[in-house]
Amino acid sequence: MFSTVEWTTFFPAALLVAAAPGANQLLSLRNGLRHGRTPAVSASPGRFTPFALMIIAVAAGLGAVLAASEAAFNIIKWCGVVYLLWLGLRTLVTAFRQRSATGWAAPSSEQRDVGASHQDEARSWRLARQEFLVAVSNPKALILFTVFLPQFLGRDADTMATPLLLLGTAYIAVEFFCACGYAALGSRLRSMGITRRARRILDALTGITILGLAGWLATEQH
Repeated sequence: MFSTVEWTTFFPAALLVAAAPGANQLLSLRNGLRHGRTPAVSASPGRFTPFALMIIAVAAGLGAVLAASEAAFNIIKWCGVVYLLWLGLRTLVTAFRQRSATGWAAPSSEQRDVGASHQDEARSWRLARQEFLVAVSNPKALILFTVFLPQFLGRDADTMATPLLLLGTAYIAVEFFCACGYAALGSRLRSMGITRRARRILDALTGITILGLAGWLATEQH
Protein backbone atom coordinates (compact mmCIF):
# COMPACT_ATOMS: atom_id res chain seq x y z
CA MET A 1 0.00 0.00 0.00
CA PHE A 2 2.69 2.48 1.04
CA SER A 3 4.99 1.27 -1.74
CA THR A 4 2.47 2.37 -4.37
CA VAL A 5 3.01 6.02 -3.42
CA GLU A 6 6.06 8.05 -4.45
CA TRP A 7 6.57 9.67 -1.05
CA THR A 8 10.03 11.11 -1.76
CA THR A 9 8.67 13.35 -4.49
CA PHE A 10 5.28 13.94 -2.90
CA PHE A 11 6.38 15.67 0.32
CA PRO A 12 8.57 18.38 -1.29
CA ALA A 13 5.87 19.11 -3.86
CA ALA A 14 3.13 19.16 -1.22
CA LEU A 15 5.20 21.51 0.93
CA LEU A 16 5.61 23.95 -1.96
CA VAL A 17 1.89 23.88 -2.73
CA ALA A 18 0.79 24.20 0.90
CA ALA A 19 3.30 26.93 1.75
CA ALA A 20 2.15 29.18 -1.09
CA PRO A 21 0.45 32.29 0.38
CA GLY A 22 -3.13 31.48 -0.51
CA ALA A 23 -6.25 32.86 1.14
CA ASN A 24 -6.31 30.32 3.98
CA GLN A 25 -2.65 30.81 4.84
CA LEU A 26 -3.10 34.57 4.82
CA LEU A 27 -5.97 34.07 7.27
CA SER A 28 -3.64 32.11 9.57
CA LEU A 29 -1.08 34.92 9.37
CA ARG A 30 -3.69 37.60 10.09
CA ASN A 31 -5.27 35.61 12.92
CA GLY A 32 -1.86 35.02 14.48
CA LEU A 33 -1.13 38.74 14.31
CA ARG A 34 -4.47 39.83 15.72
CA HIS A 35 -5.26 37.05 18.20
CA GLY A 36 -2.06 35.08 18.84
CA ARG A 37 -0.71 31.72 17.75
CA THR A 38 -3.05 29.43 19.70
CA PRO A 39 -6.35 30.88 18.37
CA ALA A 40 -4.94 30.96 14.84
CA VAL A 41 -3.76 27.35 14.98
CA SER A 42 -7.00 26.16 16.58
CA ALA A 43 -8.98 27.84 13.80
CA SER A 44 -6.97 26.33 10.93
CA PRO A 45 -8.68 22.89 11.10
CA GLY A 46 -11.78 24.68 9.86
CA ARG A 47 -10.35 24.38 6.37
CA PHE A 48 -9.68 20.65 6.68
CA THR A 49 -13.32 19.53 6.74
CA PRO A 50 -13.90 20.64 3.12
CA PHE A 51 -10.43 19.39 2.19
CA ALA A 52 -11.22 15.95 3.63
CA LEU A 53 -14.55 15.83 1.80
CA MET A 54 -12.82 16.78 -1.46
CA ILE A 55 -10.20 14.08 -0.98
CA ILE A 56 -12.88 11.46 -0.28
CA ALA A 57 -14.70 12.60 -3.43
CA VAL A 58 -11.51 12.27 -5.47
CA ALA A 59 -10.81 8.80 -4.05
CA ALA A 60 -14.38 7.75 -4.86
CA GLY A 61 -14.04 9.00 -8.42
CA LEU A 62 -16.42 11.91 -7.93
CA GLY A 63 -13.70 14.54 -8.08
CA ALA A 64 -13.15 14.16 -11.82
CA VAL A 65 -16.90 14.27 -12.45
CA LEU A 66 -17.33 17.49 -10.46
CA ALA A 67 -14.20 19.03 -11.95
CA ALA A 68 -15.53 18.31 -15.43
CA SER A 69 -18.85 20.02 -14.71
CA GLU A 70 -18.63 23.60 -15.92
CA ALA A 71 -21.87 24.57 -14.16
CA ALA A 72 -20.73 23.22 -10.79
CA PHE A 73 -17.32 24.84 -11.21
CA ASN A 74 -18.83 28.25 -11.98
CA ILE A 75 -21.29 28.11 -9.09
CA ILE A 76 -18.53 27.31 -6.60
CA LYS A 77 -16.18 29.79 -8.25
CA TRP A 78 -18.52 32.77 -7.99
CA CYS A 79 -19.47 31.89 -4.43
CA GLY A 80 -15.76 31.94 -3.67
CA VAL A 81 -15.27 35.26 -5.48
CA VAL A 82 -18.10 36.90 -3.52
CA TYR A 83 -16.85 35.63 -0.19
CA LEU A 84 -13.23 36.61 -0.86
CA LEU A 85 -14.38 40.09 -1.92
CA TRP A 86 -16.38 40.43 1.28
CA LEU A 87 -13.50 39.18 3.42
CA GLY A 88 -10.93 41.40 1.69
CA LEU A 89 -13.12 44.50 1.96
CA ARG A 90 -13.87 43.74 5.60
CA THR A 91 -10.15 43.45 6.31
CA LEU A 92 -9.52 46.81 4.62
CA VAL A 93 -12.36 48.42 6.57
CA THR A 94 -10.86 47.08 9.80
CA ALA A 95 -7.50 48.62 8.89
CA PHE A 96 -9.05 52.03 8.19
CA ARG A 97 -11.16 51.92 11.35
CA GLN A 98 -8.00 51.33 13.35
CA ARG A 99 -6.51 54.37 11.65
CA SER A 100 -9.45 56.58 12.64
CA ALA A 101 -9.43 55.37 16.26
CA THR A 102 -8.22 58.14 18.52
CA GLY A 103 -7.44 56.10 21.57
CA TRP A 104 -7.71 52.79 23.30
CA ALA A 105 -8.12 52.07 26.96
CA ALA A 106 -6.99 48.73 28.36
CA PRO A 107 -9.81 46.88 30.11
CA SER A 108 -9.55 46.26 33.81
CA SER A 109 -8.81 42.78 35.17
CA GLU A 110 -12.43 42.47 36.25
CA GLN A 111 -13.66 43.36 32.77
CA ARG A 112 -11.25 40.85 31.23
CA ASP A 113 -12.49 38.06 33.49
CA VAL A 114 -16.20 38.62 32.87
CA GLY A 115 -17.31 36.59 29.92
CA ALA A 116 -13.73 35.87 28.78
CA SER A 117 -14.36 32.17 28.25
CA HIS A 118 -17.52 32.82 26.23
CA GLN A 119 -15.76 35.42 24.10
CA ASP A 120 -12.83 33.09 23.41
CA GLU A 121 -15.18 30.30 22.35
CA ALA A 122 -17.17 32.62 20.08
CA ARG A 123 -13.96 33.92 18.54
CA SER A 124 -12.65 30.40 17.89
CA TRP A 125 -15.86 29.44 16.10
CA ARG A 126 -15.81 32.64 14.06
CA LEU A 127 -12.20 32.17 12.95
CA ALA A 128 -12.76 28.48 12.15
CA ARG A 129 -15.88 29.40 10.16
CA GLN A 130 -13.85 31.86 8.09
CA GLU A 131 -11.29 29.14 7.35
CA PHE A 132 -14.09 26.74 6.38
CA LEU A 133 -15.85 29.19 4.05
CA VAL A 134 -12.65 30.18 2.26
CA ALA A 135 -11.72 26.54 1.67
CA VAL A 136 -15.16 25.26 0.65
CA SER A 137 -15.73 28.10 -1.83
CA ASN A 138 -12.55 27.48 -3.80
CA PRO A 139 -13.16 25.14 -6.76
CA LYS A 140 -9.46 25.14 -7.61
CA ALA A 141 -8.83 23.11 -4.43
CA LEU A 142 -10.96 20.27 -5.75
CA ILE A 143 -9.18 20.38 -9.10
CA LEU A 144 -5.85 20.52 -7.25
CA PHE A 145 -6.63 17.28 -5.46
CA THR A 146 -8.00 15.70 -8.64
CA VAL A 147 -4.88 16.52 -10.66
CA PHE A 148 -2.15 16.81 -8.04
CA LEU A 149 -2.56 13.71 -5.87
CA PRO A 150 -2.72 11.02 -8.62
CA GLN A 151 0.66 12.16 -9.96
CA PHE A 152 2.35 10.46 -7.01
CA LEU A 153 0.81 7.04 -7.44
CA GLY A 154 3.24 4.37 -8.55
CA ARG A 155 2.68 2.57 -11.82
CA ASP A 156 2.14 -0.69 -9.95
CA ALA A 157 -0.87 0.68 -8.06
CA ASP A 158 -3.71 -1.77 -8.73
CA THR A 159 -6.26 0.35 -6.88
CA MET A 160 -6.34 4.10 -6.45
CA ALA A 161 -8.82 4.73 -3.62
CA THR A 162 -6.72 3.77 -0.60
CA PRO A 163 -3.43 5.37 -1.82
CA LEU A 164 -5.33 8.56 -2.67
CA LEU A 165 -6.78 8.68 0.81
CA LEU A 166 -3.28 8.22 2.24
CA LEU A 167 -1.93 10.99 0.02
CA GLY A 168 -4.80 13.25 0.99
CA THR A 169 -4.23 12.63 4.68
CA ALA A 170 -0.53 13.36 4.26
CA TYR A 171 -1.30 16.57 2.37
CA ILE A 172 -3.61 17.76 5.15
CA ALA A 173 -0.78 17.13 7.64
CA VAL A 174 1.59 19.20 5.49
CA GLU A 175 -1.04 21.94 5.14
CA PHE A 176 -1.48 22.02 8.93
CA PHE A 177 2.28 22.29 9.41
CA CYS A 178 2.38 25.29 7.07
CA ALA A 179 -0.66 26.86 8.74
CA CYS A 180 1.14 26.60 12.07
CA GLY A 181 4.12 28.34 10.48
CA TYR A 182 1.99 31.24 9.23
CA ALA A 183 0.23 31.51 12.60
CA ALA A 184 3.59 31.47 14.41
CA LEU A 185 4.89 34.22 12.10
CA GLY A 186 1.86 36.38 12.83
CA SER A 187 2.18 35.70 16.55
CA ARG A 188 5.87 36.57 16.43
CA LEU A 189 5.11 39.91 14.81
CA ARG A 190 2.49 40.47 17.49
CA SER A 191 4.93 39.69 20.32
CA MET A 192 7.53 42.07 18.86
CA GLY A 193 5.20 44.90 19.79
CA ILE A 194 4.84 46.31 16.29
CA THR A 195 3.19 49.69 16.11
CA ARG A 196 -0.49 50.19 15.41
CA ARG A 197 0.49 51.76 12.10
CA ALA A 198 2.42 48.62 11.10
CA ARG A 199 -0.58 46.46 12.02
CA ARG A 200 -2.82 48.65 9.89
CA ILE A 201 -0.44 48.28 6.98
CA LEU A 202 -0.32 44.49 7.37
CA ASP A 203 -4.13 44.35 7.58
CA ALA A 204 -4.39 46.52 4.48
CA LEU A 205 -1.88 44.38 2.56
CA THR A 206 -3.74 41.22 3.59
CA GLY A 207 -7.04 42.71 2.43
CA ILE A 208 -5.55 43.81 -0.90
CA THR A 209 -4.02 40.36 -1.42
CA ILE A 210 -7.34 38.63 -0.69
CA LEU A 211 -9.06 40.98 -3.15
CA GLY A 212 -6.37 40.07 -5.68
CA LEU A 213 -7.07 36.38 -5.11
CA ALA A 214 -10.78 37.09 -5.68
CA GLY A 215 -9.93 38.78 -8.98
CA TRP A 216 -7.68 35.90 -10.01
CA LEU A 217 -10.39 33.37 -9.19
CA ALA A 218 -12.97 35.40 -11.14
CA THR A 219 -10.81 35.25 -14.29
CA GLU A 220 -10.05 31.54 -14.02
CA GLN A 221 -11.62 29.43 -16.72
CA HIS A 222 -12.86 25.89 -16.25
